[in-house]
Amino acid sequence: MKYIRQFLIILGFSFMGELLKELIPLSIPASIYGLVLLFAALELGVIKVEAIRDTGKFLIEIMPVMFIPAGAGLVDSWDALKPIFVSTAVILAVSTVIVMAVSGRTAQFVIRRRKENAGKKGGAEHE
Repeated sequence: MKYIRQFLIILGFSFMGELLKELIPLSIPASIYGLVLLFAALELGVIKVEAIRDTGKFLIEIMPVMFIPAGAGLVDSWDALKPIFVSTAVILAVSTVIVMAVSGRTAQFVIRRRKENAGKKGGAEHE
């Protein structure tokens, strides 16, 4: 019963995202609206993390399985994709490297910043 309740909470936010998609004339996917709403509810304390933790973990664990239908659809559309395969592969490779580099630099910056802040707090306490 716990898992059903947790899943219904997540589904409710997805549904609210669908409603916002219909009400707001922007080209933002409904799933993004739902995720932003869920994030805001978690950050504001409207919903506690414990209220969705187990089902959230389960959904993250099975996420790779959800890509199988999309992959099968790509294989099924090979005739349409064949003419643009090389350019698409190059764009994917370059964008992947850029995302990895930016993510790595951002993570390094955040880690350095946390260490500096921890050092300042620790030094102030000892004085």
